[in-house]
Amino acid sequence: MRKIYCNVLMLLILLLVENMHAQDVYKLWEGQIKPYYKANNVQEYEKESWGTKVVVNVTDPTLTVFKPSGINTGIAVIILPGGGYTVEAIYHEGYDLAKVLAGQGITAAFLKYRLPDTLTSDRPELVPLTDTRQALKLLRQLSEKYGIDKNKVGVVGFSAGSHLATVASLWKSKVPEENPSFSGLIYGVTILSAENQKWLEDCLYYRKMTKEEISENTLLNLVTDKTPPAFLVHAADDDVCNLEETTFYAQKLHENKVMAEMHIFPKGGHGFGMGKKADGTDQWVQLFVNWLKANIK
Repeated sequence: MRKIYCNVLMLLILLLVENMHAQDVYKLWEGQIKPYYKANNVQEYEKESWGTKVVVNVTDPTLTVFKPSGINTGIAVIILPGGGYTVEAIYHEGYDLAKVLAGQGITAAFLKYRLPDTLTSDRPELVPLTDTRQALKLLRQLSEKYGIDKNKVGVVGFSAGSHLATVASLWKSKVPEENPSFSGLIYGVTILSAENQKWLEDCLYYRKMTKEEISENTLLNLVTDKTPPAFLVHAADDDVCNLEETTFYAQKLHENKVMAEMHIFPKGGHGFGMGKKADGTDQWVQLFVNWLKANIK
């Protein structure tokens, strides 16, 4: 009898854990023609890179929605992983965060967006943003199913994903449902330095940018009082994305009276994802949750 009781208890625990991480996967362009798509034989696969597992050659984007447990806040966050627009760190900058946010009553949707590539797209520079906008629209269409407030749907991105989140916030879509209500920018890119311009031309545009595109990508000049509020995180010793990428953007938000919260950790480097207890960077996730619950009304 005791053995049966233990087995039932274990089954209930397993069911509870499974329910906590309940998720639905949506093909982003189901039943539609993918914009800027070019027929190809490119195959998606995973590999180890930068000490973590990443996905390469994403051509079929998906949105994985983690249902909130406990008290539903009505807030929804689309997670955009980093990887320099060449790969995507889908676990420590994706699924891992989604599970934690969902456990705090926040609908978390991980976006595996298409990676720019001239083999798979005729306009590679527009592919990540187009997928992000589609994800925002799709999640709002699913608002009733997940108990989402359509005015509380935002994005959080890491590194290149943070650059993508910033672009989505500043390049306003004519379709309101495609614009984020807020952004979380984790060790991101906001300054069009010579180095960053070369990166964008090499990994996103696959060509030299025009004068108009250079102007569009001078993101700090695009901040206005209509820019969505932002939560920003950076490590002072980041040797990939300079700390000023975050501090300058926060200053621009402040000048335009846009709500912003910034956390700078003395150590952590670049690409710390969910963070580490040893250097304190693991604090940012709970700080982000607190910021969302206190300010996204």
